[in-house]
Amino acid sequence: MPSPRPLRDRVHDVVHDLVERARAVTDHPLLTHLARAGLVAYGAMHLLIGYLAVRVAWHLRGADADQTGALQTVAGGPGGSVLLWAIGLGMLALALWQAGEVLLWWRGLLDGARRLRTAVVCAKCLAKAFVYALLGVTAVLFAVGAGYEADERLRDLTDDALAIPGGSGLVALVAAGVVAVGLYTLVRGFTGGFMRDIDLPTAPDRWEPLIEAIGRVGYVAKGIAFALVGVLLGRAAASADVSTATGLDGAMTAIAQVTAGPWLLTAVAAGFAAFGIYALARARYPDRDPSS
Repeated sequence: MPSPRPLRDRVHDVVHDLVERARAVTDHPLLTHLARAGLVAYGAMHLLIGYLAVRVAWHLRGADADQTGALQTVAGGPGGSVLLWAIGLGMLALALWQAGEVLLWWRGLLDGARRLRTAVVCAKCLAKAFVYALLGVTAVLFAVGAGYEADERLRDLTDDALAIPGGSGLVALVAAGVVAVGLYTLVRGFTGGFMRDIDLPTAPDRWEPLIEAIGRVGYVAKGIAFALVGVLLGRAAASADVSTATGLDGAMTAIAQVTAGPWLLTAVAAGFAAFGIYALARARYPDRDPSS
């Protein structure tokens, strides 16, 4: 009679079976199509942010040049509620689809030689999924009439944090993290690392240089904007003045106020529009794996 298998092996087999079943769900064609719709919505939001940023640059009236401003613009248009639901559900499907990539890499966490690299890859997947989910939830909130102003919410959170002991240090740490995200985005733009999110074997060779060029412009513009958000948040931590704590729209406004600001912000707006076009290309040729 064969001896029973070790408990560790049996647990591993059970976990492996559960992961494979979950992976099958995240690989389902229906979820993939919904995720691609989410990428289309993601791209369209960046095109809208670019448009709104141009209006900020030239002192024209309009919504804030950020994600909530883009959603407000959608809400105010024909069929706004339906479109917001479509955006929200598409973004949530995209988040689930992106998070599903972790299920392919989890076994690397059990291997000491590959654990660090696997953890980095999983962290990237989960970070992207979190951003998509946050945008999806925000779109659903707007669809049910419970939208909010991102800049005001950020100032409220900063004010609450500064009121507690050690709060300025916490805000400074968050600011450093936002700057780091901005710098990472810049690096991806300069190195072309974002092309790992494009399924290159399925993309026509003639389109790859154009997708890469557009993506570089988009990532550099986003990197500059997010790094500036972190800098402004850091100023709030140093001065305990929450008025300087601002999100993307505040960063856009700060760019517009410097010398040659309207032209600089127009360039950044063009970069956000370029990122939107890149996101549409990714919707056509999507790849979840940031390490491929």
